[in-house]
Amino acid sequence: MSQSLYKSLSLSAQTAYAELQDQLRIQKIDQLRSLPGSFHRQTHKGKPYVYFSYRDIDGKGRMAYVGPEDKRVLELIDKHLAKKAHVAVEGIKAQARSAEALGCMGTLTKHYRVINRLEQYGFFGAGGILIGTHAFLVMGNMLGVQWTSSNKTMDVDFAHAGKNVSVALGANVKISVHDALTSLEMGLLPIAEFSGKTGAQYRNPADPELRLDFVTPKTRSGGPVVLPDLGLALECLKFMEYSLVQTTQAVLISKEGGCIVNIPAPERYAIHKLIIYGERPIAERVKANKDLGQAAAIFQALFDVGQADQIRVAWLDALSRGPGWVKRLEQGKAALLKQYPGLLPLPN
Repeated sequence: MSQSLYKSLSLSAQTAYAELQDQLRIQKIDQLRSLPGSFHRQTHKGKPYVYFSYRDIDGKGRMAYVGPEDKRVLELIDKHLAKKAHVAVEGIKAQARSAEALGCMGTLTKHYRVINRLEQYGFFGAGGILIGTHAFLVMGNMLGVQWTSSNKTMDVDFAHAGKNVSVALGANVKISVHDALTSLEMGLLPIAEFSGKTGAQYRNPADPELRLDFVTPKTRSGGPVVLPDLGLALECLKFMEYSLVQTTQAVLISKEGGCIVNIPAPERYAIHKLIIYGERPIAERVKANKDLGQAAAIFQALFDVGQADQIRVAWLDALSRGPGWVKRLEQGKAALLKQYPGLLPLPN
């Protein structure tokens, strides 16, 4: 490729990011320890995940999603089961600012406040997933890189698997997304119909840079899908289910602090961008080119760190889903290689 679509973060920046993630995980574990329950693991499609099972005030058993199981998470759980620790909010804020100053990518304060409030209310523990450009941004920090393209966006996009897709996230937690958003007092209003579409969208009429969308995979009825336990309706989108399999976690950074969010696996996010490339109308060609740019950057970063096998496995999964998927993926691949001819060979 003639130009790099990312630059590597310094070791100091990567260390600051890792320390911030640890502080946020400790904070989450401490919060869960205040509930009567226990940590345990479950395996989904061969991958282990950590959950916290507890009994809610209504007497019902519930399950909070902690994250993919890794050595560091297990060490933190063992440590803080033995002795509860306290992580100061100001310490997390200072660590987030340090990570951003060292090169990690941060997000706009207004967007962070929305995403962080949803995290506080349990949206991500209930199966919510951050998608779109904000997910792409935090993927860079997670992968240890800084994207060289502009990542400004007015939209904050969220997804949930709804009822028709099995994913490894807790989905029996009862929260109110609407209460979470109105508690911010940021002028966000639910829009039942917007631009001819029906679905869960929040807008601030006085602030065009603050738009929220909630989506889910397309159902036979075409949607919207209503989830009473979230107090939310979601707009149905074709091919969305592909991004919601084998999700991972990363840290969203802002000058106000950081929060852990669920995001799609990078290779699936990139391949999904190719699949939906041809679905965008001519009027959204700028967004379509942005999709290609994000996919190219992720592919390049994964190739360079020796994760081509992950791309291949995810690619084969997409191809196995039927002729419509194959056709769209090949169209997206052709457009990607035309715009980025130096990209390493993608799977067939």
